Amino acid sequence: MFMRDYQDMVFASARRLTASDATAQDITQDVFLKAWEHFDNLRARVGAGGWLKTVTLRLSLNHLSRYRRRWRFFSELLPATTSDDDVADGEVQFAVATLDTVFAQLADAQRDERVRAALTRLPDAQRIPLVLFHYEEQSYQQIAEDLDVSVAKVKTDILRGRLALAKRLQESGNES
Repeated sequence: MFMRDYQDMVFASARRLTASDATAQDITQDVFLKAWEHFDNLRARVGAGGWLKTVTLRLSLNHLSRYRRRWRFFSELLPATTSDDDVADGEVQFAVATLDTVFAQLADAQRDERVRAALTRLPDAQRIPLVLFHYEEQSYQQIAEDLDVSVAKVKTDILRGRLALAKRLQESGNES
């Protein structure tokens, strides 16, 4: 019963972060093995879902850091003359406005599928901060700590991820 109640949430969280069904299945299995080890405490605990979500997040991030060759965050690729203030001031409003425009044009049934598909095509450096911020509702500070980067870097990567996501959503909308 316990596993059935939480398996979809655990799998979905792992899937969004890793962009791989097979990896998400492995992580889900590992999460429930850890839950089994702590089942006496979890059984009566009201916050079991939060505990599972935290373990899923940690295992997913551990997997990504262990098996990636090297993350190349887009903020590392900025020219030396570009500052975070330049990026944040001009592009944030554009990114939000572009996403709002794209979402307004998509039917609800198609939107979720298109967003999921577009997210899976983003590089880890864009997808992971976006998922942590929008789906896992983590603060910039939490994300920076989890990824061991600066808050400014997280903000820049989320911005660039939003721009890339908006572009991919527009492209997929034009193909239909």
